[in-house]
Amino acid sequence: MSPARQGPDSSRSGRRAGSGFEQYVRSSGGNRAFVVILFFMALALLFFGRLIYLQVIVAPTYAAQAEASRTVGFPVEPRRGTIYDRNGHILAMSVDATTIYANPSEVTDAEGTARSIAEVLGGEQKDYVAKLTKGQSATFSFIERKADTNKADRLRELELPGIYFIDDTRREYPYGQTGGQVIGACSIEVDEEANREYYVGICGLEMYYNTVLSGTVGYYEAEVGADGTPIPGGVHVSKQAVEGQDIVISLDIEFQEEVEEALKQGVARVGVEEGSAVVMDAGTGEIYAAASSPFFNPADRSEVPEGSMQLKAVTNLFEPGSIFKTVSAAAIMEDGCMDTDTTVDCPPSLEVDGYVVSDAFDHDDVTYTLREIMNRSSNVGISLAVEDNLGFNKLYDSILRYRMNELTGIDYPGEQLGYLLDFDYWSKVQGYNATFGQGLSVNAMQMVAFYGALINDGVEVTPHFLVRKPQTGEIPEYPTYEIIQNKDAIEPVKSMLQTVVTDGTGTEAAIEGFQVAGKTSTAEIYDESGGYREDVYNIAFAGFIDNSTSKFVCFCGADEVPGDRKVTAMFHDIMGDAVNRYNIVAQ
Repeated sequence: MSPARQGPDSSRSGRRAGSGFEQYVRSSGGNRAFVVILFFMALALLFFGRLIYLQVIVAPTYAAQAEASRTVGFPVEPRRGTIYDRNGHILAMSVDATTIYANPSEVTDAEGTARSIAEVLGGEQKDYVAKLTKGQSATFSFIERKADTNKADRLRELELPGIYFIDDTRREYPYGQTGGQVIGACSIEVDEEANREYYVGICGLEMYYNTVLSGTVGYYEAEVGADGTPIPGGVHVSKQAVEGQDIVISLDIEFQEEVEEALKQGVARVGVEEGSAVVMDAGTGEIYAAASSPFFNPADRSEVPEGSMQLKAVTNLFEPGSIFKTVSAAAIMEDGCMDTDTTVDCPPSLEVDGYVVSDAFDHDDVTYTLREIMNRSSNVGISLAVEDNLGFNKLYDSILRYRMNELTGIDYPGEQLGYLLDFDYWSKVQGYNATFGQGLSVNAMQMVAFYGALINDGVEVTPHFLVRKPQTGEIPEYPTYEIIQNKDAIEPVKSMLQTVVTDGTGTEAAIEGFQVAGKTSTAEIYDESGGYREDVYNIAFAGFIDNSTSKFVCFCGADEVPGDRKVTAMFHDIMGDAVNRYNIVAQ
């Protein structure tokens, strides 16, 4: 080959080779740089994303956890609503108190601090030592909740390290025993999980209206440093407590005191300790006074007699006996099958279904008018009057219409519904017994409501205590029931009840210058063995002052009384006081 042709070929080949290598080098370097850039960009995005996650997404959670780790707190109980009587007297109220707590990490001398606390608050030094040591709680421990403010102030003056004070309230009952069963009482409940102690009504209106009175709980917090010392400005209420509502009830506490005294003397007069008394305005259903003995003192529960926390006129059942004869008389008068002078031939006793129905007094064959049957309280007479004229089926229907087998709906906890056998299962003796209030049971408020309808044109108003809620201005409305449909029956029934007092078994209930109407009863007491107890009775009187400016109806009763005795004098004392107190005049 000639060199002249090879040179150019070699030269061209060399130039092509040099150009490809340079391109390769340039290409490889660019890729490497690009990868490095991508790596650092990804790393930056990772850190940036993490920063956003920490600063934006989970920051509130971490902040809350951090704050929680240095925060102690507990619920703040709202001030419980006040209970007033109808005249504005305070019956139950929440007064200022002080809750005392400790930060054990700040207590420098647990023994000495405990000794000082015991000297002021009372109690044992060793009990307080346990609350002041870190074994109990590193930063928080209750010393005493709802302490007396004067004692708390004395303790505050000692400036004990680690001891702190929070404003609080406690429940007080200014009238003590008076009205105690109606007003009721509170107990302090404990919620360990929420670290909460709070008042809850356990009886009476404190229990029935607990939701209204209790309000809504708030929350108190205190931030502390690493050593457990409260941070300045770190004490605050994180949720404001909402105070409970006040209520005004129908009791007249001064009249209530008189009624309780009359009840006390009345049961003593018949030789027992237990009984009940109720005074209600039949026109409105408002209960002015109600009590049972033994009495209950919500302000001092060091001794609580059995059954004393309940208003027995609502919660206890009894066979009403002869005060139920008024139900039979009303049913007869409504039907029109007899009038007050219609006569009934009454033998000494009735033998039926293997039982004997007799009167509490001895007599031969005698003829009584319906009025005389009521005056003498003849079981035989009322049994035959219903059987021969009205019929037991109509009596049963009237008992239902008079709401004797329904709750009154009173705003008080624990009202009991009595016993009434379905008519399909009535025997003849069951019919006889029902006419004079045996073989069935009621609570005393049912009898109060029925007698009230006699002086309220046949209309029964629901018995109640709540009159209004001052903060909201709410005035509750209560159901009414027209239980006596034949209005012409009312006056004859009231007339017969008047002669029970003037000429019959209720003479001691008479009040000079007034037409008192009512009915006595001496009811046998059912024995769980299936019969009735011997020589012991529940006695009662239910009545009112007729033709006057008052629609007060009054029930008086005494429990398990030996022998044939009466509580008519108790009625006289109670309604005599009402006449003077409320300026009742005859019309």
